[in-house]
Amino acid sequence: MSREIMKKILLFIALISLFACSENNANVALGTLERDRVTLTATAGEIVREQPVKEGGIVTKGDVLVQLDTKQQQAVMARAKAEEAKAAAYLLMLTNGERPEDIAAAQASVERAQATLREAKNNFHRISRLVSQKLASFAEKDKARAERDAAQADYDSASELLAKLTRGERPENITQAQAALEAAKAEATLQDQILKDLTVVATRDGVLDSLPYNIGERVTAGSIVAAIQAETAPYARVYVPEPYRVKLKAGDRLTVHVDGMNTSYTGTLRWIATEPAFTPYYALNEQDRARLVYLAEVVMPAEATELPAGVPAQVEMPHE
Repeated sequence: MSREIMKKILLFIALISLFACSENNANVALGTLERDRVTLTATAGEIVREQPVKEGGIVTKGDVLVQLDTKQQQAVMARAKAEEAKAAAYLLMLTNGERPEDIAAAQASVERAQATLREAKNNFHRISRLVSQKLASFAEKDKARAERDAAQADYDSASELLAKLTRGERPENITQAQAALEAAKAEATLQDQILKDLTVVATRDGVLDSLPYNIGERVTAGSIVAAIQAETAPYARVYVPEPYRVKLKAGDRLTVHVDGMNTSYTGTLRWIATEPAFTPYYALNEQDRARLVYLAEVVMPAEATELPAGVPAQVEMPHE
């Protein structure tokens, strides 16, 4: 159990004892001054490398509080960037089309196949005439026919290859490449944010309250690595006696007394619990009900900004 939780439990027990034992405090709510406490957690289990600000130091929004090790994440980030570059290059290749040299080579193949086909056709006609004149055998005619058909097939293949190179890629392939590039960009953005989160910065102005870990220690993901007390006016966190619960609502103006201060302050009730801080048995007599308390928060005015947190405070309850 943390020191802060134990402190609150002891304070709560002391307040209950005061309400139960002293009739003089029946018209006040007892508690302490508190400030908004901002806790910053680690997003990954890494080693603490730097802590530029010491505990108790003044920080402003954006100041680096804890620097976690980034070597592993930098490697992941580099891989994500490489995948993004690979996807971009592939899409560029599809959209730019084939190189002029490849198209020229395909055109030359078509012309060569066309010449071969022309020669094969002429040769087949000559052999056919010789066969009709009984100057050549049918085997020679069949061979000439086969050569003509093979030349026709080569010409068709070369023509289709040239058409493919000049027509460009299918729209479906380009769309798929675009989607792959967008996915690679999103992954790179995600890994970049994870890398940035390894640098824990102050999210509000205030005082650096605690640094639970030391330099060189490995934190666990989700653990608190820094806590800030916000630089705002404190609020009185008090326990309201049950008889006054129905008389209070958010926005009420209440008088607050702070130990060690000769002057009192006028605070504003911003919140009060709907359930008592102690859950009793269902059957309670009038005397037992009067011992119930409800947790409430009373915002202090601007002139109380310099008051420290943790100081005992008393809030006067409204009179009839």
